[in-house]
Amino acid sequence: VCLVSLVGFVMLCISYQPDEKTCVQFTVKLLYFLLSALALVACVLAVAFAAHHYLQLTKFTCDTVLESCQCKLDTADPLSRTFVYEDAADCGSLSSMLSLYLLLQMALNLVAALVCLLTCFMVWKHRYQVFYVGMRFQPLVAAEGCRQQ
Repeated sequence: VCLVSLVGFVMLCISYQPDEKTCVQFTVKLLYFLLSALALVACVLAVAFAAHHYLQLTKFTCDTVLESCQCKLDTADPLSRTFVYEDAADCGSLSSMLSLYLLLQMALNLVAALVCLLTCFMVWKHRYQVFYVGMRFQPLVAAEGCRQQ
């Protein structure tokens, strides 16, 4: 996302030429679009990753053992994965802080994904917003005006 913003600042510094007549302008626009699309995918994956861990965190059962917090997904299964958080005496505040952190991470990555989606849409719309739906008859109108005089 930071690389996309740097390329966007470079794009602002390049003087605009209509119809993308410069190779540099076309290359920077293409790089900007591709990096925005890649950042969109990365942000969506980050939201999914944080959501998965948040759902796992809600199913944890945590116990305090010797100045550390040990959390398990399934206490009945002896082979269940155990997460150990060192120097955490209070498991309740640790789990609430981790869940708040994951929710914040999901929200910020979702905002970044929406910004990247908007960026991709704007670049695409700027490139393909002109649709020709017919022929222009201005020369015909001008010729008729000359005949009437």
